[in-house]
Amino acid sequence: MPRILGIDPGSRVTGFGLIDGDGARATYLTSGVIRTAGDFAPRLRTIFLELQQVIAAHAPDAVAIEQVFVQRNVASALKLGQARGAAICAAAVLDLPVAEYAARSIKQALTGSGGAAKDQVQHMVRHLLALRGALQEDASDALAVALCHSQQLRLSAGLQRAAARVQR
Repeated sequence: MPRILGIDPGSRVTGFGLIDGDGARATYLTSGVIRTAGDFAPRLRTIFLELQQVIAAHAPDAVAIEQVFVQRNVASALKLGQARGAAICAAAVLDLPVAEYAARSIKQALTGSGGAAKDQVQHMVRHLLALRGALQEDASDALAVALCHSQQLRLSAGLQRAAARVQR
């Protein structure tokens, strides 16, 4: 089963979650948050370095990250994009494949509705990974990204098998 690191980026709090998952089943490995404070550039450095430590400790096969969603505050979206960049670079410098998913796609994959509420997504994360108790919101969101990617990998593998049958 592929090991997947899911990341929910944020300039102040970045969530991460690791699973072993093939789309049909998934096993929880670990999750947590990276908290940053102070000036902006050192916060990006912290995200980069701490994610590299997570990657070194758990050796994921792939990384999945949530895309930026711009609502009203463009300045916040730019900071979020830079935090995403720091997270992506932590994986890219190690030649790990990085997949990006929109929040609606993640919600759709886990709950069947792209407009699902956060508590519905968190409930499905706990259910799919057989977890008890509360999860930190950002860690839960990161696990949701990882679960979404595991489902996408399964779908892609099925499509490749079907295409190979057609070519025969």
